[in-house]
Amino acid sequence: MSRKRVLIAGESWTVHSIHQKGFDSFTTTEYEEGVDALRSALLAGGWDVTYQPAHVAATSFPATAQELSAYDCVILSDIGANTLLLHPRTFKHAEARPDRLMVLRDWVAAGGGLIMVGGYLTFQGIDAKARYHGTPIEEALPVTMSPYDDRTERPGGVQPETTAKNHEIVAGLDATWPAILGYNAVTAKPGAEVLATVSGDPLIAIGHYGKGRSVAFTSDCGPHWAPQEFLAWDGYDRLWQQMAAWSVGG
Repeated sequence: MSRKRVLIAGESWTVHSIHQKGFDSFTTTEYEEGVDALRSALLAGGWDVTYQPAHVAATSFPATAQELSAYDCVILSDIGANTLLLHPRTFKHAEARPDRLMVLRDWVAAGGGLIMVGGYLTFQGIDAKARYHGTPIEEALPVTMSPYDDRTERPGGVQPETTAKNHEIVAGLDATWPAILGYNAVTAKPGAEVLATVSGDPLIAIGHYGKGRSVAFTSDCGPHWAPQEFLAWDGYDRLWQQMAAWSVGG
């Protein structure tokens, strides 16, 4: 049996800091990635994983159905719509390029699997800067998004609750999951199935789009909304493996 192939896009950032010490100051720049736990979970489940940090996805994310056909599942995690919409050749040189959000939506409709993972730059995101509301990606997902900042911060921790314990995505998982520290607030579409909630909002929602399937996981796959207790949970790998497997039909 051939291994399933997944493309993860996002989960990277650069921090530029100014250190002011009295009269003097200096700067430091640090590049970080938050994909390790998710990537390890999928590799352990037998997936072939291709990872594109956000700055790589800006130029290299698939722009055609043929390019997307190299994958069975696409996971968008903490990567804003503008990164996929505005190829550097378009932004800098006014060069017409394919609308990669439309291409991805149509690929799902033709049978692909799509997972969106929550964060400051997915769903609608911080200050609504992720801006997936009203896009072709929202059409393909099982949830609708607010046009505004949709973050729900829960720094004291909030407990996920499963609502469909027999579904294959949550099968074999403990009834009690570790607390999370926040999520993007969304609304399940009619016909979508909500498998887990947090504070009464969808945490995991699933649905069909054309011949394909899509999943909304509204919290994080890593810090900061997913604390170390969640990453160390013995159900973490199983959750992501089963989520990816369902998105591609088994």
